[in-house]
Amino acid sequence: MASDPIRVLLAEDMHLVRGALAALISRESALSVVAEVATGDAVLPAARVHRPDVAVLDVDMPGVDGITAAAGLRAELPDCRVLILTALSRPTVVRRAMAAKADGFLAKDAPPDELADAIRAVAAGRRVLDPALAAAALAVRDNPLSAREIEVLRQAADGADHAEIAARLHLSKGTVRNYLSTIVTKLDARNRLDAVRIAAEADWL
Repeated sequence: MASDPIRVLLAEDMHLVRGALAALISRESALSVVAEVATGDAVLPAARVHRPDVAVLDVDMPGVDGITAAAGLRAELPDCRVLILTALSRPTVVRRAMAAKADGFLAKDAPPDELADAIRAVAAGRRVLDPALAAAALAVRDNPLSAREIEVLRQAADGADHAEIAARLHLSKGTVRNYLSTIVTKLDARNRLDAVRIAAEADWL
């Protein structure tokens, strides 16, 4: 006698992408999409109603992100496994997802058969980590900037000059200049703009 299909909740804010993913998953006889949502804050209410075996969550969604939604599922519905879909361009997300104890991490553009295999694997209690994502995450260095330095760099990223940053953060212009010089040195950046680029790409801002 055939076993029941694995019940899948799919969370993706882009309608066309969500439809394509749902179609790919539904082609597998062992998998069944029981709910589709477009926002992170809709994940938990839908999971309460449909009781999926696996939630496939995109990271970037309106409301709350996929990692926050994963943490909510872990706390309230621990039997629901979580597979996070993310992009290779943001490897720091993998570290956050691992900290949230998601069961699997897969590149968003992975081939359809890999997605189906990953869903089956996490449903069976196995951990799935895309090798390319794992390598990218390991290559990301820890943030060397202090909280105050990040605050200064955020202001610089908004286009504020030394005087504006000093006024906003109640610092002297000389102190701001020293902070920015230290930030450039710590990040091995060419200048302030390059420091903003490096920090933004690493999700430190």
